Amino acid sequence: MRAITAFVTVLVLVSIGPVWVSAQAVDGEVFRAIREEGFERSQAMETVSWLSDVFGPRVTGTPSIEAAKDWAADRMRGWGLRVYEERFPYGRGWSLERFHAHLVAPQIMPIIGYPRAWTTSTDGVVTADVVRVVISSRDDLDQYRGTLSGKIVLTHPARRVEMLEGDLVLRLDDELLTDVSQLPRGTSQQKGSGGTGTKLDDYVNQFFLEEGVVAVLDRGSDVSLVGGAPLDSDLVWPTQRTDGGTIFVGTGGSRAVEAVDVVPSATIAVEHYNRLVRLLNHNVPVSVEINIQTRFHEETQPNGFNLIAEFPGTDLADEVVILGAHFDSTHAATGATDNAVGVAAIMEAVRILQTLDVRPRRTIRVALWGGEEEGLLGSRAYVKRHFGDAKSQLLKSGHEIVSAYYNIDNGTGRIRGVWLQGNDAVEPIFRRWMGELSDLGVTTIGRRSIRGTDHVPFDEVGLPGFQFIQDRLEYNSRTHHSNMDVFDRVQSEDLRQMAVVTAIFAYRTAMRDESLPRKD
Repeated sequence: MRAITAFVTVLVLVSIGPVWVSAQAVDGEVFRAIREEGFERSQAMETVSWLSDVFGPRVTGTPSIEAAKDWAADRMRGWGLRVYEERFPYGRGWSLERFHAHLVAPQIMPIIGYPRAWTTSTDGVVTADVVRVVISSRDDLDQYRGTLSGKIVLTHPARRVEMLEGDLVLRLDDELLTDVSQLPRGTSQQKGSGGTGTKLDDYVNQFFLEEGVVAVLDRGSDVSLVGGAPLDSDLVWPTQRTDGGTIFVGTGGSRAVEAVDVVPSATIAVEHYNRLVRLLNHNVPVSVEINIQTRFHEETQPNGFNLIAEFPGTDLADEVVILGAHFDSTHAATGATDNAVGVAAIMEAVRILQTLDVRPRRTIRVALWGGEEEGLLGSRAYVKRHFGDAKSQLLKSGHEIVSAYYNIDNGTGRIRGVWLQGNDAVEPIFRRWMGELSDLGVTTIGRRSIRGTDHVPFDEVGLPGFQFIQDRLEYNSRTHHSNMDVFDRVQSEDLRQMAVVTAIFAYRTAMRDESLPRKD
């Protein structure tokens, strides 16, 4: 800290050479100090452990995320940041209190599984016969009328389990990075979702309730390969989902205050699910013991929040550089790679700059979003409140103060570049910055306009909003929205690199004479 300040003072006093030479020398010293602090004295893994091990899962509207928010706020205040929160309507929170499932006939077998989010509770521990139903339209319901009372229902056919011969870990090599740089732009009008399913799903749920179904079991998605996605996605290269006890769990109900009741439901490991189906196909009676206990957290105050922290600027303090990551997680694990690592990288980037006592010209703002998993709710609320309305394109005065927004939300892999989001004017700027980061693997400009995370609301109102390109590692094969999104899957060296690169991008943006250019 003192070394950087002293270095700057000497340059000012002796006034050697052109101003740009002095500025370059100062920046070089700052960048060396950022690397040293970020790689040798990182606190990022400790942050991930607290958020995931101690507080996770962090479903919006739950006591867990509120406790995690208070911890993060105290931690950033301890670094000298100004911290506050902004709340927004969200609906009911939901948390799991107890779960187990066992096959009890024809033999005993513990079943690997996890209840679906916003599902209701069973009537304590229940043991019931298992049946399989095939329903593809409302007309299929009549054949089961009067036959499902007191039963546990399987709703999917068996799925083939592939041997692990496909790509499981996606580390971008030179060839793949070249592919990234050559991807077509792509456009999309896709918006965040958060719906509760199709009309057929609603009819089936109501039918099961009326018939007295005890619980519903499924084995998750039909998909065994993830990737090869459309033009608005960065999921270009397929990776194979691991199965083998890793389950990808979705939503089984609604956060809406006026939501209808649902039958208790859980997703179980495909290998265990397939066994149940095969037993039934052999006409062997199957019984399962199950206990699902859940809690809904009513919205007595707005359940959604965004946690904001500020590192104040100097001569351009009224302008901001925003670093963002979603703070919430899904429910089936502890939200380590999605997205405690993103939160930790953003917090660590600002901690590094604060520790070094740099003096950014613009204010650097940390934004930790709630409600991302249900449709970018927190970032959308924040952008609408402060910057403008995406639908009407009516902009607010705050729109002018944003120099850039940088987002992290693609797992634990190191940063390899930036998606341009259709903003060609920033390309030469980013290329210059990345020239000094090539030894860290940051080399690539992606022209694709991607969606699916919290840079999108900024982009939709014409602000420079960017998502970093990252190595996906196991994100799609193992951890994303699964029961294995845990601390042990986080790669510490990659996380350190993420924080260092983010700190340098934030510093670069904060120190420019002009804001970053916007789209034409």
